[in-house]
Amino acid sequence: MSATEKETGNTADRGTESVARTGTERAARAAGAYGLRAAVSLRAVVRLRATARPAAVARPRAHHSRRLRRLRALALGALLALVAPACSGGSGDADPGPDGSGKADGTTAVGPIVVASGLDVTGSGGVRQQLIEEWNRQHQDEPNLRAKLVELPGGADQQRSQLLGALQSGSSAYDVVNLDITWIPEFAEAGLIQALPDNESADPDFLSRVRGTTVWEGRTYARPFNSDVGLLYYRRDLLKKGGITKDRMPNGDWTWDSLYSSITTLDNGILDREGGQAGWTTQLRQYEGLTVNTIEAFAAVGVELVKEDGTYRSDPKELKKGLNELLRHTDSDRLLPAALSSDENTTLADFAAGHVAYLRHWPYAYGSLQSRLKPDQYSVTALPGHAVLGGQNLAVSADSPRAHNARELIKFLTSSESERCLLDAGFAATRTSAYEPTAASRPCWPGVAAALRPAGSAPGAPATGEGSAQIPSESDRAAFTRTLSEALETAVQRPRTPYYGAFTQVLQSAVHEMLADGSPDIDAMAEKLDAALEVAFEGR
Repeated sequence: MSATEKETGNTADRGTESVARTGTERAARAAGAYGLRAAVSLRAVVRLRATARPAAVARPRAHHSRRLRRLRALALGALLALVAPACSGGSGDADPGPDGSGKADGTTAVGPIVVASGLDVTGSGGVRQQLIEEWNRQHQDEPNLRAKLVELPGGADQQRSQLLGALQSGSSAYDVVNLDITWIPEFAEAGLIQALPDNESADPDFLSRVRGTTVWEGRTYARPFNSDVGLLYYRRDLLKKGGITKDRMPNGDWTWDSLYSSITTLDNGILDREGGQAGWTTQLRQYEGLTVNTIEAFAAVGVELVKEDGTYRSDPKELKKGLNELLRHTDSDRLLPAALSSDENTTLADFAAGHVAYLRHWPYAYGSLQSRLKPDQYSVTALPGHAVLGGQNLAVSADSPRAHNARELIKFLTSSESERCLLDAGFAATRTSAYEPTAASRPCWPGVAAALRPAGSAPGAPATGEGSAQIPSESDRAAFTRTLSEALETAVQRPRTPYYGAFTQVLQSAVHEMLADGSPDIDAMAEKLDAALEVAFEGR
């Protein structure tokens, strides 16, 4: 490299670091506008950037904007890794993981292959752990291929913070990371995960919408592990008691107005408002569940926040339309008041206790309800409108010394057999063959199926991870699988952006403030939110 080229590169680096520092300051101010507070040292943010992989040579101007965006993503990630625990009340300390000192040259260093993941909703010793144990059984004579699952505590926001902290430090503690689908652009842009080789990135058996969540800027960074999508659960017993006949029960053609009409019928009959009953409930506590519900309300009226490249596209008029739709969904005449402080566990408990007739929840609730209600007391159908797509993807960390073996483990965990295990356990599978009998279909690994099967149940019955289950009929389980498959085909994504962490915190804070206000000024709220979202999506 010539002296001129070196000086050019240093000048570019100083310029982008200056912009990143300014962007971090602006992000902090935007966060402060919605009550987000954290003791953040800008010098600490810059030091975190210094631990990332520095440029070896000056980059051509054509790559400058991408480098700037990556630097901004790293700086924002460092900021938000500290902000998120402050908002949630948790410490945000990352699991230290195993000792990374055994790192070796190449990609097949001595194991174990460590997989970092959030808590398994199918319970202790759930399907993810059982799949790891099946892999270990199949490689019991190959110590370098042994795998270990590390479950990170806390909610999604805290888990993201822990993973960002671990990977930005350059630690090789985790070889495989199980990332929420919304985190792929952020982790890819920041250089924290490896792009897959071209010969490993294409697999037509993965559902097209789900496969799309693994791609960022034309490169595939992960393989789909388990999917998720919002569904509408309903209490058949309460609906029958309220005089709602079978032909008026919920179905896949329902609109939100259909749901409101049904709640009105129940309200005029059996719902005991003074006794704490209401028409429906959902997850509106200030966390990612609130973002999901907001995006579903926006989708119901055609409001989109970003373009395909992740840049902001909305305006106050559109935001007002979306916010008004969310207020319709959460009208106090229909919604359980406790929903404003509820998450998945709370809403599931309210539904099982008969406090509501309808519940918006994820697929795993179908298995969880089997230990709480009799099969004829509840059922499930598609959520009105467009449900949000959720789920997790498996990626190899950028600093893994076992990258090759990690990719082999990921192939196993996302195989046809493993996806069938995930579906049987209550997750939404990511492969078409898991839902429809095809030449590619495979049954769940026998050892995993046996470990997950509720005592006394028939083979193939979904596991619950708790209590003694009352298994629905084969026809009910088949109907659930069809509903799930169809819902995944029409699901909508949350904004795909490397600044997702900033976006979701801004949206949650603004929307929760609106819902808590008895008579919010929607025009002012839309203007304020528009300004904050523009800052968040630009990484400023």
